[in-house]
This record gives sequence, C-alpha cells and structure tokens, in this order.
Amino acid sequence: MEILSVQNLNKHYPKFDLKNVSFSLEPGYIMGFIGRNGAGKTTTIKSIMRLVHPDSGTVAVLGKDFAAEEFACKQQIGLVLGEVSYYPTKKISVIADVTRRFYLEWDANAFEGYLKRFDLDLDKTVKELSGGMRVKFALALALSHNARLLILDEPTTGLDPVSRDDLLELFQELIENSERSIFFSTQITSDLDKCADYITYIKKGEIIASTSKDDLVNSYKIVKGTRAQLTETLLPQLIGCKKNDFGFTALLRTDNLPFAAGLEIAPSDLESIMIHIEKE
Repeated sequence: MEILSVQNLNKHYPKFDLKNVSFSLEPGYIMGFIGRNGAGKTTTIKSIMRLVHPDSGTVAVLGKDFAAEEFACKQQIGLVLGEVSYYPTKKISVIADVTRRFYLEWDANAFEGYLKRFDLDLDKTVKELSGGMRVKFALALALSHNARLLILDEPTTGLDPVSRDDLLELFQELIENSERSIFFSTQITSDLDKCADYITYIKKGEIIASTSKDDLVNSYKIVKGTRAQLTETLLPQLIGCKKNDFGFTALLRTDNLPFAAGLEIAPSDLESIMIHIEKE
C-alpha cells in the first residue's frame, strides 16, 4: 500500500498555479522534493496537508482519503514547516506539553531521546534557541508520535554541515524497518545525493519528473566543448547551454549522446541537472 498518493492536485492563485501535481511514495523510502524558489514546493505541501484548500485533486495517506479522514491521516504524519517560531517567550517544555495532546500515540520516551540527540534544553525558551536548534526542536516534535510519514519543508536549513549529516543519518535509521517514509523539500541537493531514493522535481507549478534518484541522474550527462563544436545538429539537443570565452557547458540527455561525439562528457548530479534545466 502506498504511504502517500497525490493525484492531480491543482491550486490557483492570481499569479501562480499548481497544475495537476501527481506522485506517490511507497513505505521505506526517502523522496526529495526539488525545484527553485517559487516553483510550488511549499504550496504543494500545504495543499497535501489542507493548510490551504486545493481546487481539485486527491491525497491519500495509507489508503485513506485525506479530505474525508483528515484527523486520522494527520495522526500518521509528522510535519515540519521550517523552524519553530511561535510562542517565543514560552519554554519548549510548555510547547511540547501542548503539542503532545494533539496526538493519540505520543511517545514520551522517544521525545526525550530526540531531546538528548539534538542537545535540546527543555528549560530554554524558543527565542533563546538558534535557528538551527529551532529546526531540531520542530523535528523532535514531529518524530515523537510514531508517525508513518514525515513531511518536511527545508528541514536542514540553518543547520551546520555536521548537524545536517547527523540528521541525514537519522533519516536513514527511521526508514530501516520499511514502515516509515520521508518526503522532504530542500534547496541543498547534496543532502539528497546522500540519502534520497526518489526525486520529485517541480517547475513552475508542474511536476516534470518523479522517479528514482539514480534514474534521474543517469538520464543526463554534462557535456563541454569549444564554440566551434556548437553545430546546428548538436545545439537543439543541449539543455541550458552556458557559453563562455572558452566554449560551452550544457546538459544532454543520455540517449542523445551520439550527438556529443568528440565532446568532453562527465556524469551529472542533482545540482547540475537543476541548474541547466532551470536555464533552459
């Protein structure tokens, strides 16, 4: 059974449209959600959670229709939308005590474990926490009610490289028993290179790819050459061609490699794919 199914999600705003967003996620996997700022990542997440009401489309969590069984679905989701910034003068122990009352399966031992892991002090107020520590606190709250699905919007923002690496290791631990899945958006594509199984890519409100990370990365190559090698036959095959005084760099679909004879060819990664596709 799919842990998350999103089908034909649409949301209209005066200057932006979410258009027929569809993807699904099986238990036991991590899916990265990528796209440049303003592409629709946060709108998609808020529409999934019905924090904004989509104009059409369906969302199902563990086979349950979200619109019809919202309370039951939300019990199965751990949600992080950036750092905790509300009630800045309240101690985080007070916020945790309020939060636990919303969940039927709040696990006090798990919460204490995450507090220790993230080095969080219950006696501190929210305003006394750094931005990174506020993100960790939000994660501790999201992880402590036995959620089957974690939906995280930019969870590694504000964390130093060591803390980010620790968090990615935790993500891997959480899905080891194949009962949980993680769906998270990020601008830090190197984090996804380390931990993601699948990638969903949104551009201007539309999903342009939703596939395994390896399949996405392997479907493109980086090519480099001189200006003289930019022939009329090659140029239409290039994606996001960047010219300079020495030549050019571009993205090329792997199945178009015959057009790249004589050029320098290198493996792609998520960052290079995003950069060239967005410049297309």
